[in-house]
Amino acid sequence: MVEMIRAIRGMNDILPNETPLWQHAEHIFRRVLQSHGYQEIRTPILEKTELFKRSVGETTDIVEKEMYTFLDRSQDSLTLRPEGTACYVRAGIEHGILYNQVQRLWHLGPYFRYERPQKGRCRQFHQCSAEVFGLQGPDIDAELILMTASIIEKLGLQSSARLQLNTLGNLESRQNYRKQLIRYFKEHKDQLDEDSERRLHKNPMRILDSKNPSLKELISSAPKLIDHLDDDSLNHFEKLQDYLTHAGIVFEINPCLVRGLDYYNKTVFEWVTDHLGAQGSICGGGRYDSLVEQLGGKPTPAVGFAFGMERILLLMQQKEPKLEPHLHAYLVTDTDAAFGTALKLASYLRGKVHGLRLMLHCGGGSFKTQFKKADKSGALYAIIIGEHEVKTHSVSLKSLKEDIPQQSLYQDELAEFLKLQIAKK
Repeated sequence: MVEMIRAIRGMNDILPNETPLWQHAEHIFRRVLQSHGYQEIRTPILEKTELFKRSVGETTDIVEKEMYTFLDRSQDSLTLRPEGTACYVRAGIEHGILYNQVQRLWHLGPYFRYERPQKGRCRQFHQCSAEVFGLQGPDIDAELILMTASIIEKLGLQSSARLQLNTLGNLESRQNYRKQLIRYFKEHKDQLDEDSERRLHKNPMRILDSKNPSLKELISSAPKLIDHLDDDSLNHFEKLQDYLTHAGIVFEINPCLVRGLDYYNKTVFEWVTDHLGAQGSICGGGRYDSLVEQLGGKPTPAVGFAFGMERILLLMQQKEPKLEPHLHAYLVTDTDAAFGTALKLASYLRGKVHGLRLMLHCGGGSFKTQFKKADKSGALYAIIIGEHEVKTHSVSLKSLKEDIPQQSLYQDELAEFLKLQIAKK
């Protein structure tokens, strides 16, 4: 017997019974982002490895442990993208669309990290993200955060998520703070775990982001970055808070929020939840004003965010959202002549009724068998064409969801009826 080939661990199939919820969420993302004037960008899933080493940071877990990296036939080191921002910056520099311009971009697609799979964390995962280039004030930070709040509300998740804010200041203030942090953790080195010891001199701020519960008290007593910030970053942060408060956005300051990537500065934020266990972050973002220059472009301020789609979908499933039916109608016939008529009618209706989802039964079978298939399809209506309907150029329409009498309609009447039903949904 031939051995069955299975999907790679942590890279999951999304089956037809799951895709309607994905499509629903994706539709909300697209609608909100486009309504704010953002344009879609699509980049390759493979990039040169150096892109992520220079942007994400060589001492991050992503670069050290999690990237899918290999040599191609030309012995070039390539990596399946573990995150998106570096890709958009690379594309923007390469195609000359960033310098002295304002760009508002969004993207939806898959990313790859070699992590231990668990609920809400996959090796192939999906993100919806937005990036803004060319604006440096707290006003655009506020608009982006308000946009994330709008997305969360339209997904029906406002009661399941809360917003956390922090500021990382500029490079100089972080370097001064870094010295204080190293001194503090050195004094308590016996309490650090293996990961934190490794990060102590390479990237001590990442210790603040540790999920190890035994370090919680040590981290909470550590020096706070906000006490070492430059005036410009403090003013930026205070103005951002004013904007959010004025807009009615509830938030909390989390001084340990540093994000997992090295390129952030000033504003950082996350939407977090208590409903997904350890994987509590559903959206994260912030400013990365030095990244464009770091990757070879001209100095360009930038800010962005990314939603984790798998985690969003897990939260949505808990809410049991009401989705549009997979099919509006299922067309059944009883003879070859009726099927020929139905084939033509189905084509006519799909062209006449915008958004119509209509399935024509194929494979024969009795009316009883076909009606079982119609019921199983989840369609709202069965459209019936038999000998009588062929002779009278009509159809019979039966509701599959309501106990109401079957009715007879002509083709144009049927098209208008279906338009009205779809408009109600």
